[in-house]
Amino acid sequence: QVQLVESGGGLVQAGGSLRLSCAASGRTFSSYDMGWFRQAPGKDREFAAAISWSGGSTYYADSVKGRFTISRDNAKNTVYLQMNSLTPEDPAVYYCAATVAAGTPRREHNYDYWGQGTQVTVSS
Repeated sequence: QVQLVESGGGLVQAGGSLRLSCAASGRTFSSYDMGWFRQAPGKDREFAAAISWSGGSTYYADSVKGRFTISRDNAKNTVYLQMNSLTPEDPAVYYCAATVAAGTPRREHNYDYWGQGTQVTVSS
């Protein structure tokens, strides 16, 4: 069992940056592959980024590639999502997710544990 708590969301102007954090507690954090998903109002939740347990592999949705960077610090039990050049298409609730199972990192069903989400708002 692992508990995930996201933080770092807020209001930012278009073109600005935010860094989201996801703190994990419970079982060994370094055993988990981690992902970030987002859900805008009226839309399905979608994949944003993922990182393997070692940090050696990262994955991005085309919509965020080149602007967002996922990273992790296993010593701090934390995964990050650095978001740069934010646009009016990026506002959503951003969720952190964890899995110990190897699988498709872009698929929601691959993940066993989810945080409560943090809101990101972008003003134009």
